[in-house]
Amino acid sequence: MNSRIALAAGLALAALTTEIATAETVWLDQLDVRTASQGWGEPQKNKSVGGNALSIGGKTFEHGFGTHAESILHINLGGGAQSFAASVGVDDEVGGNRAASVEFIVVGDGRELWKSGVLHAGDAAKDCAVNLSGVKLLTLKVGDADDGNSYDHADWGDAKFETDGAKTFVASGEEMPEPVAPYILTPPAPATPRINGADVFGVRPGSPFLFTIPATGERPMKFSAKNLPDGLKLDAKTGRITGALKKQGEFVVTLRAKNILGKAEKSFRIVCGDQIALTPPMGWNSWNCFAHAVSADRVKRAADALVKSGLVNHGWTYINIDDFWENHRDSNDPTLHGDFRDAKGFVVPNSRFPDMKGLADYVHGLGLKIGLYSSPGPWTCGGCTGSFQHEAQDAQTYAQWGFDYLKYDWCSYGSIADGKQATDSSIPSWSEGKGKSDIEVAIYPYRLMGKFLHEQKRDIVFSLCQYGMSDVWNWGGSVNGQSWRTTGDITDTWRSMSDIGFKQDKAAPLAKPGNWNDPDMLIVGEVGWGKTHPTRLTTDEQYTHISLWCLLSAPLLIGCDMEKFDDFTLSLLSNDEVLAIDQDALGKEAMCAINHDTVRIYKKDLADGGHAIGFFNLGAQPVDLSFNEFAPLGLAGRQHVRDLWRQKNLADVDTLAGSLPLTIPAHGVLLYKFKAAK
Repeated sequence: MNSRIALAAGLALAALTTEIATAETVWLDQLDVRTASQGWGEPQKNKSVGGNALSIGGKTFEHGFGTHAESILHINLGGGAQSFAASVGVDDEVGGNRAASVEFIVVGDGRELWKSGVLHAGDAAKDCAVNLSGVKLLTLKVGDADDGNSYDHADWGDAKFETDGAKTFVASGEEMPEPVAPYILTPPAPATPRINGADVFGVRPGSPFLFTIPATGERPMKFSAKNLPDGLKLDAKTGRITGALKKQGEFVVTLRAKNILGKAEKSFRIVCGDQIALTPPMGWNSWNCFAHAVSADRVKRAADALVKSGLVNHGWTYINIDDFWENHRDSNDPTLHGDFRDAKGFVVPNSRFPDMKGLADYVHGLGLKIGLYSSPGPWTCGGCTGSFQHEAQDAQTYAQWGFDYLKYDWCSYGSIADGKQATDSSIPSWSEGKGKSDIEVAIYPYRLMGKFLHEQKRDIVFSLCQYGMSDVWNWGGSVNGQSWRTTGDITDTWRSMSDIGFKQDKAAPLAKPGNWNDPDMLIVGEVGWGKTHPTRLTTDEQYTHISLWCLLSAPLLIGCDMEKFDDFTLSLLSNDEVLAIDQDALGKEAMCAINHDTVRIYKKDLADGGHAIGFFNLGAQPVDLSFNEFAPLGLAGRQHVRDLWRQKNLADVDTLAGSLPLTIPAHGVLLYKFKAAK
């Protein structure tokens, strides 16, 4: 949850060699600790990850290394160190936040030499002393104690090596692939019309209907629809379908688009019933870009950018405001000062958002939908007004304003679950509380808000954000949820993205239309939580990220500044054949079918009888394969093979006697679709 409170930064790639002329003591801060790989923030020399003096349990340290779980720092000792010593623990800058819990581990040449046990915020520093005789490669690790990395600010205080003379040590975060310049695989969309996006759309009877036909091609374009049900109308110029359906039913509509160069049509199913979000939501969220600096003006500009960039023509729909639209309990920012609620108990937006209904109308006027954020606790993760004891009023307010999506973040509800009163000023903005172990406590606040949202005469996608506690995928749908986070917050590093993305199999069987596992937002483009920078993912890591999230049937929420799109990022987000894997109407989530050395192979069954297969290389070197293990993938007979990123057919493969030549880039992917040849 830390990434909700402050700015995220990341992994430096250079390694520094430090020559120690005569000293027998080498301080860890004499090496380039910036090369450490960690779960949030930027590694700090002689400071905490938050930039303060190192302090553990009230004791300060002049030397050391401030990091954040999960953290890894490799140090090449070459056998030249006799011992290592440090005082370790959670930095005092997190206060007494119970979410902070870490474990320090020292590994030498692959063998565990020392472990701290779990340390919490406020604990006294624990002394570490390790004999390093003969050790060539030392690894300093900080784990998250298996409870997520929220507030896990970790310090290696007064960390030092004792040597037998002048030595050269090299620090490095992890083995990284060779840098590769961005390269675009997505072919340009044709000038002739092409209708993209999902094949199915869910709506409840009586709810306002808004669907913009996503179509690429030269404008102007004229739209039409055959068999559009009563109650709906189509704007031929914009392609927006609006209105409302009174009765339940399933309607098969033919969507049509025509321009001066040609025409296109597509079969489209409208399902009017009790379930919405029949395909994973696609859109944008403000947090990974603007964080606490979000405003109505920036939200409008993001909506404009989604349209101007053309992403609206590829199915991207939602513009979601994350935290900090409400007033704050103790911020120094005057724009966040004001009443939390009015005299009747209705929530009051801060001065940056003077007209919430007007903002929603503006976004709807572009053919898009709009989302909001709150918490079941008294405070959001950022310390703004939550929904505790005002759930019915807030659900009513969101509907009256015209919002279409709610992200509901556990945050301070953990303290309520532990029995604290909402008026207790000591309640932290985020506390895990009993949510991890007590399933009824975990379910209750989401069931409550889900009920009130469901009662509104408006479809509001309900996104549960409680980080996978109590195996939310088993019960999220029962509380009227449409998606739920399965993990902690993502950051723009390979370690964060890959650790999250390749550990989703446990939840995968529970995914289905209207019930989506959410591994968190996309980290491509300009991200930075209030101070943007280009994502630290390499080119191939970004292809892996988008491919994996689409195979996982994940909600796709762009997190970057959309006014700073570059051609490469746009190409990642506008490949309709790749996005179609995410939006497939069957709604199955891929699982790992083959795990061999650094290669992971994921398979997703598709509605048309085909199969999407992702060949991933988690190693730092390219992998060449003559692949013939088709049986574990359920592929038999002759198969058509299509490269989805390049939108290009490959040679058919005979699964009995043939093989498929593969060259998978380091930290990269090949994303293919297989379909039986007739």
